[in-house]
Amino acid sequence: MLLLTQTSLAITLRRRLPTTLIDSQLRRPALPSAMKISPAALALAVLSSRSATSAVRAFATQTASCPTKSSTARAMSTVATADNNPLLASADLPQFTKIESSQLTPAMTSILEKLEADFESMESAMGEEKEFEFDEVLPVVEKMQHPLGYAWGIASHLKGVKDSDELRAAYEENQPKIVQSSMKFSQSKPLYNALSKVQKGWEGEEVREDDFATMQKRRAVENSLRSMTLGGVGLEEGSPEQIRFKEIKMRFAELSTAFSNNVLDATKLFGLEVTDPKVVEGVPESAKGMWAQAHKTNLIKECDDEAKKKELEEMTVDGAAGPWRITLDGPSYIAAMQHLPDRELRKQVYIGYLTRASEFTAEQLESKDEEKKDGPGKDNVPIINEILKLRKEQAGLLGFKNYAEQSLASKMAPDVASVTELSNLILEKALPAAEKELAAATALARETGGDEYSEANLEKLMPWDTSFWVERLKEKTFDLKEEELRPYFALDAVLKGMFELIERIFGIEVREANGKAEIWHPDVQFFELYDKETDKHVASFYLDPYSRPADKRGGAWMADCMGKSEAMGIDVPVAYLTCNGSPPVGDKPSLMTFREVETLFHETGHGLQHMLTRATVGDVAGINGVEWDAVELPSQFMENWCYDKPTVYGFAKHYETGEPLPEEMFDKLKQQKTFGAGMMACRQLLFGMMDIELHSNFDPEGDETIFDVQRRMADIYTPYAKPVEEDRFLCGFGHIFAGGYSAGYYSYKWAEVMSADAFGAFEEVGLDNEEGVKEVGRRFRDTVLSLGGGVAPMEVFKRFRGREPSPEALLRHNGLA
Repeated sequence: MLLLTQTSLAITLRRRLPTTLIDSQLRRPALPSAMKISPAALALAVLSSRSATSAVRAFATQTASCPTKSSTARAMSTVATADNNPLLASADLPQFTKIESSQLTPAMTSILEKLEADFESMESAMGEEKEFEFDEVLPVVEKMQHPLGYAWGIASHLKGVKDSDELRAAYEENQPKIVQSSMKFSQSKPLYNALSKVQKGWEGEEVREDDFATMQKRRAVENSLRSMTLGGVGLEEGSPEQIRFKEIKMRFAELSTAFSNNVLDATKLFGLEVTDPKVVEGVPESAKGMWAQAHKTNLIKECDDEAKKKELEEMTVDGAAGPWRITLDGPSYIAAMQHLPDRELRKQVYIGYLTRASEFTAEQLESKDEEKKDGPGKDNVPIINEILKLRKEQAGLLGFKNYAEQSLASKMAPDVASVTELSNLILEKALPAAEKELAAATALARETGGDEYSEANLEKLMPWDTSFWVERLKEKTFDLKEEELRPYFALDAVLKGMFELIERIFGIEVREANGKAEIWHPDVQFFELYDKETDKHVASFYLDPYSRPADKRGGAWMADCMGKSEAMGIDVPVAYLTCNGSPPVGDKPSLMTFREVETLFHETGHGLQHMLTRATVGDVAGINGVEWDAVELPSQFMENWCYDKPTVYGFAKHYETGEPLPEEMFDKLKQQKTFGAGMMACRQLLFGMMDIELHSNFDPEGDETIFDVQRRMADIYTPYAKPVEEDRFLCGFGHIFAGGYSAGYYSYKWAEVMSADAFGAFEEVGLDNEEGVKEVGRRFRDTVLSLGGGVAPMEVFKRFRGREPSPEALLRHNGLA
C-alpha cells in the first residue's frame, strides 16, 4: 500500500487481488506479486501503438497489393526469405532503405507459420510430466518469438515516423494475426505450468543481493506468470469466457489503431493560412519562419504540376513576409498558443487542436477516405466508449472489479486509493499556487491587453488566452524571452553537451556513427555508446529529432529496436529516440526551445535505461519488466540536468558567434524553473486522475458521458480552468486509449517523486563536487540504469538511495514545499 504524509512516502508492493472466481469450476491461478507485464506472451511487442515509451513503426510508401486469401499467403511464404525480405533478417539492424509495405504480409505469413509449428511442438514437450529448468522454458520462448517481435517492431516503429496509406493497409491486415498469435502464448496452460514448475523449483532457496544472474531469472518467471494470468490463462479452454476474452483482445487492437490513425489524420487535416503581416506582429522570428516553411511545404504537396512543383521547391522562404500556415503539430501549435496576439486566431487553433478526431472533424475525414467506409470510423468518441466498455468487461472476466484494479495489479501503486492519496497530497500544494499564477496572468492581460481583456468584455481568461498571457508574464517577470534563448540551443550543440554529461556522470562515451546503419529519413542520426574504462561498444541508438506532420505522429518517445538478450546472442542493445522538435528553417540549424531541450534529455533517459542494462534475460533487460509507474524515473531524472550550470554551459553557445549563454540569462532560466509549476502540476494531476476515474468509477453504459467525467474531475484538479463546451481533449488522449498508459497516466507523478529524490542525491554531495557527482552517477548507472526489470523498482531505488523515496524533493524542485 502507499502511505503518504508531508514528509514521507512509503511504498510497499502488496497487491489486493480479486476474490471472485471467473467460473465456479475454475481455480484462477494466483497472481505473483509486484511485477510488470513482460513480453512472455509477446503482448508488449505486438500490441504496441504507444505514446510514451513504446515501439511505433511504418514503411516506405510504395504501392503494393497485399494477399488476403490464405492460399496466396501460403504460396508467398515459401519465397519470403531473409535474402529477399529484409523483415526476416532479424540478426542485424533493420535495412530501412530496402523495406517496403508490400513485404509485411509475406514476412508475417512466413514467421507466423513457423511460429505456430514451433509453438505446437513446445506445448507438446511441456505437456510431459517432468520438472523444468529455467533454460528449458523462457529462453526457448524468447528465441521462438524473436523474429515476430523484430519484424512487427519495425512495422510499428515506421508507422509512427513514416506513415502511409499502403502501410496502414498492410498493418491492419496483419494485426489480427499478430494478436491471435500473442494470445496463444498468453493462454498456453502447458507454458504456464512449466513456468510454475520452474518457480516452484526455487522455493526455499535464498538469493544473495549480489547474485543478479539468479535474481533476474526469478523476476522474469514471476513477470511471465503474472502476464499470462492477466492474459487469460486461467480461463477454461473453449469456455464462453475465454472466447469472449479473445474477441475483446482482437477488438482492442483494431480500436487502438483506428484511434491513432484518426488523431494523425485530423492533425494533418488542419491548416490555418495567414497572409496579413499585422496578424503575426510580435511573433518570434523562429515561429514565423516555421509557419512560412509549412506554407511552402503544403503548396508543394498540393501541386500536381511537376514543373510548378520544382519552382516551388526552389522558392526561398521569407518568414518575415509570409504567407504562413499554422498547423497542429507540436512546435507550431505551442508557438501559436504562446505568441499569436490575435485572440480569434488563437481560438481557431485551440479549438482545432481540442476537437481533433471528434464529431467536429469526422465528416471531413470520412469524405477524404471514400474507399474505406467500414471499420470503427473517424470519430474517436464512440471508439473511446467501446474501449472503456470492453476494458470493464475484460477486467470482470479476470475477476477484477474494474479495469483500474486490473492495471494496478502489475504496477507499484497497490490500489486506486493510493494513487488518489498521492495526487491529493500534491494538489494541496499545487492548487493554491496555480490560482495565484492565473490571477497574475489575468492582471497583466487586463493591464496591458487593451479593451478586449477588460472585466466588462471578458469575465476571465479563456483557455486560448492562458498560455499567451502566462508567456507574457514570464517575459515581464524575468525580462527574458524564449526567442532570446533559441540561438544558444542549436541541436548539434545540445547533443554534444548532453553526451559530455553522460560521459561525465556515467562513464559512457557517445560517438557519432552516421553511415553505419540504414535510416528511414535523411533527418535521422545514428550513434554508438562506448564504456570509457574498457572502450567496449555497449549500445547504439537512432535519433529522429524533428517534426514531420505529413507522416509522423506527434509527441516524443523512446522505443527498443533490439534488446539485450543472452538467448538471442544480442549484447549491444539498440534504441529509437524520437522527438518532434523545431526543424531547421532555411540556412538556420534547428534552434530548440528550452522545453525541446528538456524533452530530448527526457527521452535520452529512457534510452539509457534500455541501453545500459546489465540484465541478459530479455524479458527483464532494459525497460522490460519495469513496473509502469517506475519507468519514468530515469527520463524525468535526466531533465534535472538542464538546470545544472556545467551541463548547460557544455552546449549553450550561440550558433553563429560561439559565445556562451550570458550568465544573467542562465540565472533567469533557473529562476523560471518553478514558474507556472502550480498550473503544470494541476494539469498533470487532472490527466492522471481523469484516467483513473474513467477506468474505475465511471460506468460507460450509464447516463454520464466521458466529457461529464472530464468536467467533474476538472472541478477538483483545475477548478480555475474548466473545459469549454467544444473541448474534446479525450479524443486525442492517445496515452490512455492507444498506448500503454491506460489507468496508468498517474505514473508520471509517481515516478517524478522518485526521480526528484534521486537527483537529490547529487544535490546532497554538491553539484560542483566533481568527484562526488561522478561517484553518485556511477551508483545511479549501476542500479537504476543497469538492473532494468531484473530487480523490483523499490529495491533498485533503495540500493541507489539507501532508503525509500520521499516527496520532499519533488515539492522543493517545483517550488511547492
